[in-house]
Amino acid sequence: MMNQIPSVLLANGKSMPQLGLGVFKVNQASDVKQAVKWALEAGYRSIDTAMIYHNEQWVGEAIAESGIPREELFITSKLWNADRGYDQTKRAFQETLNRLQLDYLDLYLIHWPAPGYVESWQAMEELYGLDKIKAIGVSNFEISHLKNLMAQTAIKPMVDQVETHPYFQQKALHQFLKENDIFHEAWGPLGQGQANLLQDAVLNELAEKHQKTVAQIIIRWHIQRDEIVIPKSIHQNRIIENANVFDFKLTAEEMNQIAVIDKNQRHSHDPNDIDWLKGTMTTH
Repeated sequence: MMNQIPSVLLANGKSMPQLGLGVFKVNQASDVKQAVKWALEAGYRSIDTAMIYHNEQWVGEAIAESGIPREELFITSKLWNADRGYDQTKRAFQETLNRLQLDYLDLYLIHWPAPGYVESWQAMEELYGLDKIKAIGVSNFEISHLKNLMAQTAIKPMVDQVETHPYFQQKALHQFLKENDIFHEAWGPLGQGQANLLQDAVLNELAEKHQKTVAQIIIRWHIQRDEIVIPKSIHQNRIIENANVFDFKLTAEEMNQIAVIDKNQRHSHDPNDIDWLKGTMTTH
């Protein structure tokens, strides 16, 4: 089954698929490789990993075994909090490339706004200039972090990957990103199975109306918000299902119905929790 997944244009003109496969918390080699294989068979071309997921090697093996030309793929990874500073960032990036068995990354993100992110960004700017990274961005950065970074560096982030789902819609950040030509990428787009999001009455009503699953309604909502979305699954039927969202549209009224169920309910760490951030800076 092939799905026609659309692409978006990042600020630098780089094309990025609007939907990809996330592999967070997939920590068995066989699960990672099988999920990537199923996704590629289903028409996905974007895979999102990170050093701290400890699965880059298996993503790389799956890519190598797929036989798909490198230029058709869009591979993202992330710099962990313990790898801060100019030189360490360049070392960590090369280690990521080695594990993935790649010569370049399509997108490299600073994973969290832990202290030292400006120096790390300057190293990423250099790697970008050398064409080792096709696009650079950040993850879990709030408006204050973005303003601080942009005030001290030459290149603006092209992507900010942040927790986003119907119960945590990030409306102020979403608007800021749009105004600054930074693409909003949603991680945990289905709520990561928490807070009973998939049992929400409004979402279930829309699913029944459109003859789609609740997950498909949510992914379609992200797409229509002009977000990049990376749902995770290790189940073939769900990987296929998650990409089967381009044959219907939510109306403006339906988008508004979802807008009002926002609970501002974060499920992961707060990017402003400096004690937590500092505590992660010694762990690989």
